[in-house]
Amino acid sequence: MAHLQKRGNKWQARYRGPDGKEHAKRFDTKRDAERWLTENENERNHGTWIDPSHGRVLFEEWAATWWETTPALRPSSRARDLSYLRTHILPVFGPIPLAAIDHMMVTKWVAQLSAAGKAPATVQKANQILAKVMASAVDAKRIPASPCVKVKLPKIEREEMRFLDPDEIAVLASAIDPRYRALVLLGCYSGLRIGELSGLKRSRVHPLKRSVEVAEILTDVGGHLHWGQPKTRAGRRSVSVPAEIMDELTAHMERYSGQELVFTGPDGAPLRVTNWRRRHWNPAVAAAGLSPLRPHDMRHTAVALWIAAGVPPLQVTRRAGHTTTSFTQDRYGHLFPSAEDEAADALSRFVVAPKVDADVVQITKGDVG
Repeated sequence: MAHLQKRGNKWQARYRGPDGKEHAKRFDTKRDAERWLTENENERNHGTWIDPSHGRVLFEEWAATWWETTPALRPSSRARDLSYLRTHILPVFGPIPLAAIDHMMVTKWVAQLSAAGKAPATVQKANQILAKVMASAVDAKRIPASPCVKVKLPKIEREEMRFLDPDEIAVLASAIDPRYRALVLLGCYSGLRIGELSGLKRSRVHPLKRSVEVAEILTDVGGHLHWGQPKTRAGRRSVSVPAEIMDELTAHMERYSGQELVFTGPDGAPLRVTNWRRRHWNPAVAAAGLSPLRPHDMRHTAVALWIAAGVPPLQVTRRAGHTTTSFTQDRYGHLFPSAEDEAADALSRFVVAPKVDADVVQITKGDVG
């Protein structure tokens, strides 16, 4: 039963919740107090009532609880999410009670990140993690609704991807340490990610079939190596490679024999990509005059070459290990021949050049007037 009473210049509203306890709050106006009582009554009637005390837990405390219960993530993803949480989210929302975080507060935070020069992708990812924490609070009946719903986020513009042409691939392969010449060639023609290349085992290379099998990946996260499987079922795949690249790969394995992995560090240990990029990749890119260039651009290069060679979209999707063709089209669709170009080429068959009438007098500007 609800009670409303004036105490001094304040109005005190009281009601007994489903938990059997009495809950009270003071307001400046009678209308606000009545609205609060009505809202709580509606929530009790619809079974959506939440004990107000549950929302008093600080965000940083709840985030720690949420983090401990998150589903198993890939080591690289877990390290990335934890970095976002510590860098962009906890400094702002950490000391604030869950129930005090509202939609406008989140909106202002998003705007501040953008104003600070953070990339749209960074802002979206940070908001995604915040939304997960708040959604878990809703599920646990700590708060009635998430303040992250319908927050306007900056649009991620398509970034210009870097592709190498065959001559540039050859220059880069010649500039890098001979131990990694085959890695560059395989990466630029097979489309394997750097984690797939560093985790490629000799048993996964099939010279007679001229193919490599992608079944494991090796990542370097915070100085620790982690073995894992490809992200998706589509990521586990077999990719055919040109005969010339297979010859290079076979020669590489013969020269650096006795190792389980195809590509390793100079000491024969598993390849640590962070160190490899600094010691071998970056100097080779600079020497080849191709800066700036990331290892992932080898994958972009491979996809661009497949498309230029006329490989159908579905086959490009399978070779790249993408989950759907729509993702491939969204990412690389601008490289495929457009329907407009095909239409123009088809219409060329019907074009008849007009005959020039010898009796027609051409009038130039000087003839006028």
